[in-house]
Amino acid sequence: MRVLVTGGTGVVGKPAVDHLLGRGHTVRLLSRHAERDAKQWPERVEPFQATVGDRASMAGAADGCEAVLHIAGIVAETPPEVTFQRINVDGTRYLVEEAQRAGVKRFVHVSSLGADRGESDYHRSKLAGEQVARTFQRDWLILRPGNVYGPGDEVISLLLKMVRALPAVPVVGTGSQPFQPVWADDVGQALALSVEKGAPGEVYLLAGPEQTSMSELLDMLAEVTGKRPHRIPIPNAIASFGSRLMESAGIDLVPVNSDQIKMLEEENVIPPGEENALITVFGVQPTPLSKGLALLADSLPEQLPSEGVGEMLRQRYWADIQGSGMTAEQLMEVLRREFSTLTPDGTLQVGTEPGSNTNLDPGATITLDIPLRGTMQVRIEEVTPDTLTMATLGGHHLAGVIRFQTREHEGGRLRFEIVSYTRAANWLDWIGRTTVGRPLQHATWQATVQAVVDRSGGQAPEGVQTEETTLPETERIERWAEDLVMARKRGEA
Repeated sequence: MRVLVTGGTGVVGKPAVDHLLGRGHTVRLLSRHAERDAKQWPERVEPFQATVGDRASMAGAADGCEAVLHIAGIVAETPPEVTFQRINVDGTRYLVEEAQRAGVKRFVHVSSLGADRGESDYHRSKLAGEQVARTFQRDWLILRPGNVYGPGDEVISLLLKMVRALPAVPVVGTGSQPFQPVWADDVGQALALSVEKGAPGEVYLLAGPEQTSMSELLDMLAEVTGKRPHRIPIPNAIASFGSRLMESAGIDLVPVNSDQIKMLEEENVIPPGEENALITVFGVQPTPLSKGLALLADSLPEQLPSEGVGEMLRQRYWADIQGSGMTAEQLMEVLRREFSTLTPDGTLQVGTEPGSNTNLDPGATITLDIPLRGTMQVRIEEVTPDTLTMATLGGHHLAGVIRFQTREHEGGRLRFEIVSYTRAANWLDWIGRTTVGRPLQHATWQATVQAVVDRSGGQAPEGVQTEETTLPETERIERWAEDLVMARKRGEA
């Protein structure tokens, strides 16, 4: 069947679309950048450009669809454009009207565990959205997933990045408030099944197999990362006030916003006596939390140049090698297999987490340890016989891509070159970059180029050469980086 999906590129939406396609359905993807977003999948995903919360843009979205899977929603407001009322409530109303007009047979609304009893503004908006979904005149279904974690989620992924990068992390309240996190792919599978099964007019609760707390979660993240930062308890009232201040300044230093602090106090778990429909209705065996966190550790999303702040720098480091005896392809293979020994230990250590990868294989996530910055990650987006490109991931202090190239040069020489296109990830990182960051980056890549020269068996008579340029026009580089990531995702799909 053809299924209209909103929120299909989010933490839950992406795996839901994957599972819908895996079950043979066609997806119509409704998003603001639908043409670009749909390129993540090689086939059977139709783009429909619209904005949830804008009734006019959604006209015609459900034509020819048998089901609607409404995932889109917000957990934090950025008034006046993005509010709980406009997106979580009115957006649901406009979609119900569109589905009704188009003759859709089933409307599946994704709400939130605790929406029926929560006092947070978010939960109240999700309950209001549920009431709108119930007005659909054919089959409707409401799903209430618990705290979903996966690549790019706004709580556990952020906590993981903080554990990796900071000497101390804040813990809200006692850190003992229970919640029941669920792996995003498990929820995605259940959502894909919900367009086919589940009793009409039912409300189903979905959660992971274990209840945990923030303190227990930090213990588990310590096992995954090998990092044990100090924990700083922050009373709920102070955390809520401080979070509101930092939200207004655009700074993420507490892994939950003020509304989510209230949700933690409400204990986001399946109440005693209620069933976990993930298992009982949809037959999905939930991923154990320890396994899900290990998967999350290597699946954070890319942090590309378009997402950074400040000027974009292009930095080049190269050497022309003579007398090597290697071809350009052989030298690239050496870099891929020996990267961890070619980078200088004093400024960059490779593969520092338990079981982390060190080979630069296509799609691999590489963990790096950087002095004064903690643990960062990059992902290998492109590998050809003479080119390798990696992108920084969430939590890195840079937003950018780094390209390594080998090629035959004039006079029978080999040229090895590293080119980076980067911005600071945020304004705090911009300060660090302009002080100690750039000298460390220069030292790292200059030493790496020299190590490659030495490993090649040849010499570079002119030494390691460098160039740094501030790019006035960045759109071409931003689009190139986005296309690289999209091509990798499409290949994996």
